[in-house]
Order: sequence, then C-alpha cells, then structure tokens
Amino acid sequence: MRNGIFKHNNNTVIDFSKSYNLLLDKLSSWFDEFIQLLPNMALAALVFVFGLFIAKFLKRIAGKLINKVSKQQSLNSLFASFVHVFAVGIILFATLSILKLDKAVTSILAGAGIIGLALAFAFQDIAANFISGVFISFRRPMHIGDIVKVKDYMGIVKDINLRDTVLLTFQGQMVIIPNKDVFQNAIENYSLLGKRRMDLIVGISYGDDLQKVKEIVLNAVKKVSVRTDDDITFFYDEFGDSSINFEVRIWINNPDQPVWLQGRSEAIMYIKEAFDQNNITIPFPIRTLDFGIKGGEKLADISYFQQDKA
Repeated sequence: MRNGIFKHNNNTVIDFSKSYNLLLDKLSSWFDEFIQLLPNMALAALVFVFGLFIAKFLKRIAGKLINKVSKQQSLNSLFASFVHVFAVGIILFATLSILKLDKAVTSILAGAGIIGLALAFAFQDIAANFISGVFISFRRPMHIGDIVKVKDYMGIVKDINLRDTVLLTFQGQMVIIPNKDVFQNAIENYSLLGKRRMDLIVGISYGDDLQKVKEIVLNAVKKVSVRTDDDITFFYDEFGDSSINFEVRIWINNPDQPVWLQGRSEAIMYIKEAFDQNNITIPFPIRTLDFGIKGGEKLADISYFQQDKA
C-alpha cells in the first residue's frame, strides 16, 4: 500500500483516497440539501402541529352536528372519527408535499386502494351489514323499546348497532338479526301509533240470529278496560263447516304485549258471558260419517253388521 493505493496479489488496484473523496462529496451534497430543506421542514412541522389542532376541532364540530341527526352513538362516534382521520390525512399529505415527498404518498395511496378493494370483496357481507346499519340509523324506522316484526320474528327492540339488530321475542328468546336482512325486509312497527289493534275471530251456530249476535258482541266488547275510543268494527267473515264466523276488531290503548293480551282475554270473557246469557251457541265441530261404497248408508243397514246381528 502506497499513497492510499492498495495493490492485491492478483494485481487489482484499489484507490481508497478516491473512494473517500467520493463519499465525502456525497455527504457534503446531502448536508447541503438538508440545509436547504430546513425551512421546508420547519414549515412542515408547523403545518402538521397546527393541522392536528384543526382536525380535533373538526371532530368535535362533526360530533355535535351528527348528534342532532342521529341518536346512534356508535354511528356518531364513527362519523366523527372518520372526519378526524380524513382531516389528518389531508394534513399529512400537505406536510409531505412541503417536504417534496408527495409522489411517495401517491404510490402508498394507490397500493392502499388496491388492498381496500380486495378486502371489500372478501368481507362484502360485513360491509353490507355495516352500510345497512348506517342507513337504519339515519332513517330510524324503529327505536330501542319498540315492538316490531322483522321477517318471522316479533319482539321488543333491545339494541341497534352497526352490524345487527337485537330483538327480545315474546317467548323470551334473544334474536340477533343482521342489518342487511332488517334493511331489505318490511318492518312492522307496532309502537309508532301508540296503540295496537286486536282481531278476534268467533263462530256461532247456523240457527242463531245474526243481527242479534252483532248487537250483543258490540255491547260486550265495549266493556274491555284497555280499549281506545276508536270505533269497534264487526263483520261476518265466512260460512264455516259447522259455524258462521265473524271477526271483531278492537284498538288497544297500549302496544305492549301484556296489555294486548289483557284486552284479548277480557274480550273473550265478555263475549262468552254475553253468549251464555242470551243462549247463543259457539258450536263444536260436527262430522257426518257416510258408510257403504256409495255413501249415504246407515251403519245398521250395512250387510256385514246385519250378519253379525243374525
């Protein structure tokens, strides 16, 4: 080695002084760029710190605004957080643009978009339930405590979150229904009117006076303690196998199931009591048995039984 030049056995020559000078020049250029970038770094730090305060302020404002529209706290928090993240993203992008790193951010966002699309296909059911939960929260077709019927389930709404709706059925079972099914099917809300109709079907014998039966039933059900002032409707429905059937409709002043059942029980008791007092019959099912090949023959007339008697 002589004057910074190293000579290997295979006659390879390495000039360390030249490499040192190249490294020194590179470090010097980086230092110069760093010095030139210092004002941008200071401005970027100022923009980032100030932007974080703005993002928190926007989150607080968004939370207050969404609370006036939606009572779903989970959705409100999610919306406020989304506004905060969106604002922070803009601030971060602006900060990196000041540092002349916006191209790198663009590449990252493009990659994130592709990943997000793939995840959307993979979790489309979860996404559908989530979006449905958002629409339900804004439309508010039902509230906690309402009596509703969704698909084949009827009960009291216990919880509405962004993924599913929880019902407590009248049989005491908790049913969790995905929001996609709630949003895509009809919802029968029995609590919106503050009252609930009770339909009662009764049969009378063919020998009773229909006009008299109507008057007796209307007077009887007027004594139901939980009914509203709405008109009671009565109409004959059909000729049954052994009875003439009629339907009486009464509005109950409370949609809750215990009150509705009380009204139904009272109506049945008062109708039965009135029928007993006026000798009106609620017939049992009657069946006529035909014997013989062609039918219409009496049991005693069949030859098989006549031989037994003989």
